[in-house]
Amino acid sequence: MVEARTRDLLRGAALFTACFLAILFLRILPLNAAFIGWPGPDLGLCLTFAWVLRRPDLLPAPMIGLLFLLEDIMLYRPIGLWAAFVLAGSEAARLREARWREQPFMIEWLRVALLIGAMVLGYRVVQILFLLPVPALGQVILQYIATVASYPVVVWAARWLIGLRRVTQTEVEMMRYR
Repeated sequence: MVEARTRDLLRGAALFTACFLAILFLRILPLNAAFIGWPGPDLGLCLTFAWVLRRPDLLPAPMIGLLFLLEDIMLYRPIGLWAAFVLAGSEAARLREARWREQPFMIEWLRVALLIGAMVLGYRVVQILFLLPVPALGQVILQYIATVASYPVVVWAARWLIGLRRVTQTEVEMMRYR
């Protein structure tokens, strides 16, 4: 019999993987091939931060790295570069989750926006340093704004559609004694 902690971890990782792959599938669909306009938000990144800041115990770091590596391959980006930045950013958020737990949502949103901004800036600097193809700065800024603006919507959807909520201090204490 699988113990409760392992079962919860497997269930949480499987649910995150299913949500992430559904977002990735929708992202690669040619929904409007004739119109090239504003870039859409990175909903997978928003979901990752929402999950890490609400249930850090249910999302292992290798899962984040593998899924974003798959996304790099599917979207023809430099393989592993964005995955490394997302993994570093999500682990930085995971380390601070206990301190951020009691803060209001607006503070969390601001911190996530700053973290995503630092990740995007670092990614762009590495692309420039290694002479990789760099997307237009305007497109990158628009995608950043769209991603930050969609974070509350993703958090709300994760809360009401799949039941993803913050861990309380009591639940943290109970998890330690399992």
